[in-house]
Amino acid sequence: MNTIRFNRGNVKLVAHRGLSGIETENTCAAFIAAGNRDYFGIETDARITADGKFILMHDDTTARVSGVELKVEACNFAALRSIALKEKNGQPRGDLRIASLEEYLRLCARYEKVCVLELKGLYSCEKLTEMAAMIREIYAMEQIVFISFSYETLVNLRSVEPEAKIQFLTGKEVNDELIASLKAYNFDLDINHKQLTKENIALLHENGIEVNCYTVDDPARAEDLASWGIDYITTNILQ
Repeated sequence: MNTIRFNRGNVKLVAHRGLSGIETENTCAAFIAAGNRDYFGIETDARITADGKFILMHDDTTARVSGVELKVEACNFAALRSIALKEKNGQPRGDLRIASLEEYLRLCARYEKVCVLELKGLYSCEKLTEMAAMIREIYAMEQIVFISFSYETLVNLRSVEPEAKIQFLTGKEVNDELIASLKAYNFDLDINHKQLTKENIALLHENGIEVNCYTVDDPARAEDLASWGIDYITTNILQ
């Protein structure tokens, strides 16, 4: 398997959950596959376990990627790490495990990729301070873009890290209310690509807002977005 090429111009490409079109999402294998290609950034999803550790899982349970159903935030870190995940073809693979935040940061540092770190759920200022300390120990805050659907989490993050690069995640339409909410805390935008047009990308740029979008796997759609001047495209397979 390989990636699908398209004419991307100056767009920064972000590998969604690692190179998840080829390797199992949010695993070290997916992060390494992205690291070995010319992606600008590698995206992942961070959750907090029952014992307060950071672990990388999109869903709130492990069922889809492992066949074993455990609720991530109700289990401790060791129990979650003990589960073998499935290959892309659905076959179990004994060495494939849920990745830790530390592993992700070290791989992004090794391959010199920007971390696009989605915070799943509500994060307190205390947990964000703990995360920031880990980031600085392993990599650099300047190499992180934080994203979340939780506006409250991002507001907390802005208070803890005033200079952090932050994108608010949404699937809703671009309107004056959204733009005002972004400008209130100096947030950029990560939006479902179906909500974007050439005109509203220009409007967002006029308001000083950078635009990322998820999740684009159709090269024709990606080329349209690139021609409209989008800043980032998050993708499972395009390159």
